[in-house]
Amino acid sequence: MKSERLLSILLLLQHRDLVPAGELAERLEVSVRTVYRDVEALSAAGVPVYAERGRYGGIRLLPGFRTDMTGLTRDEARALFVLVGQSAHSALGLDRAMASALRKMMAALPAPHRPAAELTSRRLLIDPDGWLSGPRQDASGMDELYDAVLADRRLRISYRHSGSASVHTYTVDPYGLVSKAGTWYLVADHAGQAELFRTDRLGDVTVTPEPVRRREGVQLVRVWEELRQRVENREPGIVVRARVRRRRLDMLRRLTRANFRGVVGAPEPGREPLAPTDTPGVMRAETAWVTVELEYPVPVAVCQLLQFGTDVEVLDPPEAVEAISRVIAALAARYPAGG
Repeated sequence: MKSERLLSILLLLQHRDLVPAGELAERLEVSVRTVYRDVEALSAAGVPVYAERGRYGGIRLLPGFRTDMTGLTRDEARALFVLVGQSAHSALGLDRAMASALRKMMAALPAPHRPAAELTSRRLLIDPDGWLSGPRQDASGMDELYDAVLADRRLRISYRHSGSASVHTYTVDPYGLVSKAGTWYLVADHAGQAELFRTDRLGDVTVTPEPVRRREGVQLVRVWEELRQRVENREPGIVVRARVRRRRLDMLRRLTRANFRGVVGAPEPGREPLAPTDTPGVMRAETAWVTVELEYPVPVAVCQLLQFGTDVEVLDPPEAVEAISRVIAALAARYPAGG
């Protein structure tokens, strides 16, 4: 609706000295012409807003103009108080600031919306970390990196790539920081191309005197989506077919969720005794096997399934069976029976 769009423009302008009309149009999903019509409507309503033409122009408010936080609906007020786990704010040294900001926002809300917002903050919590995610990533130095990104200067970083012992040095143009399932990433352009850098692999980070050189009109959200699609839509690897005991299927699905494609066919009844006291050859539901498909970038990655021991059997393709056989043989040689 137009009224909501006008309020959105007003709130955006209050937080930025000058906003390009193209950026407003992209955020509001309208044309630039519509943005200029909305600016005229705000001006006619007495809001001191005006447009600056030219390459470095945009929309701005007269300095000092502010409006109260009004116009929020009940659901919008509740959305503001859906709590997110404190890991991201703590890593940036902003946990106390977040708590203070929420108190101020609560005080600024229209009185009829406060009970619903307060109840939401006590009934909903979003924890971005997955189960069995292991020790939390070391967040020391994140606040300094956050300050470096805010400096709007090019950064010189030293970085160690996965699986490599050597350290490389890059000059990058940062867009910002992203926390993905408890892991922090620096999102930046290197030589004009978007790249992801895990912050726990960063070494020295130096703020250079040079101003940042981001691609014109490109924001962090768009770059992150581009990189996320690149990771998730990577070139297809090999499809591995394996048998897993039905009682371990849920665990396998959770631990291999990035590779798991699905169950193939019906479960096979098992005839293996689970304990020495069981009668050999008697069918047991607990030993039933399920055939599944998983996708891996390279055959040797199938060794991820070794954590399930004899509860998983790799069936094909042959190169995956060969890869896991080589690793099992090497382990047998390293740990011979009887010590």
